[in-house]
Amino acid sequence: MKLYLSPGACSLSPHIVLREAGIPFDFETVDLASKRTKSGADFKTINPKGYVPALELEGGQVLTEGPAIVQYLADQKPAAKLLPPAGSMDRYRVQEWLNYITSELHKSFGPLFSPKTPQEWKDTLKSNLATRFDLLSKKLQDKDYLMGSSFTVADAYLFTILSWAGHVGLDLGKWPVLKAYYDRVGARPAVKAAQEAEAKARAA
Repeated sequence: MKLYLSPGACSLSPHIVLREAGIPFDFETVDLASKRTKSGADFKTINPKGYVPALELEGGQVLTEGPAIVQYLADQKPAAKLLPPAGSMDRYRVQEWLNYITSELHKSFGPLFSPKTPQEWKDTLKSNLATRFDLLSKKLQDKDYLMGSSFTVADAYLFTILSWAGHVGLDLGKWPVLKAYYDRVGARPAVKAAQEAEAKARAA
């Protein structure tokens, strides 16, 4: 199994899940500007969409889209309990969170990193994110993770998105519950290992 990633991008989410599940894998970094992999391959021949993450499976199939990838990975190692059983209400709750994170959080951050985005639109996006952070804080009150005491693939995704907050001028300290959650997830050994591996890859 091979994960194509860009350090610090949303591909950190499946990277964390691979390590949490204990699944053997290789990874290769992708320059998102040039669409070239570290080995010099044209990334668009691997993922025509041109963005990470992309997971190359045994046999050559390539799976894309972070929420789909993390669910696939969790199903490969059910003993890790990163996703509730198929058909259970909790399973749909995790999928509900994945959809919320990808549509209401992830997509709001993208334009904030672009110098071409008008400041007025950036201010609107930050205001919208602040409202969503208010909701997350209420949902996480008295909980260790989104689903309560169990860490799931949704937490790997939310942690990844929250890691961008400081880079766009959003201080998680304004949401103490959310900041405590972020620190708690960040302290997990698999999360630390994924971040350290990506930091080394970025420096290489």
